[in-house]
Amino acid sequence: MERQWTLRESVTVHASAESVYAALRDLRNLARWSPECIGIRRLGRGPVGEGTRFLGFNRKGPFLWFTDCRVATAREPHEFAFRVAIFGLPVARWGYLVEPADTPDAVRVTEYWEDLRTGPGSRVTELLGRVFTGTRPTDRAALNRTGMRATLDRLRSTVEAPAGPLTR
Repeated sequence: MERQWTLRESVTVHASAESVYAALRDLRNLARWSPECIGIRRLGRGPVGEGTRFLGFNRKGPFLWFTDCRVATAREPHEFAFRVAIFGLPVARWGYLVEPADTPDAVRVTEYWEDLRTGPGSRVTELLGRVFTGTRPTDRAALNRTGMRATLDRLRSTVEAPAGPLTR
């Protein structure tokens, strides 16, 4: 199987770009929506923006691991993205684009993923990924596609709910 290095999945959400972005910027929602992420620990204080660091705690079956994440793009209300590393080595970039939809009073939310395990250290991060997650690099994209669809469905349910985005 050929390795896939990038993915994009989209969903139409009947909400404003501002409310979708506010839900994305609340890092705790990543653990609420993602099938793999089970917790977030933010490092530091202040508003979430470019440079904000957080740890992601993840689980897939019996496998548990953590990642070191840093917000890379925070362009309200259009794009929110973060880079993922393990032991200082780049692993991936995850992000969300919020754009006008063809439907009135709706936006198109696109989740994207880019595998950054290239160049120096890539063999180490590939090995760590396999050991910690039980997933071969060639299988990561298919697993992520399924997870992205679930994440986007949960994001849509959250922001379309009558009470609006979760902000606890």
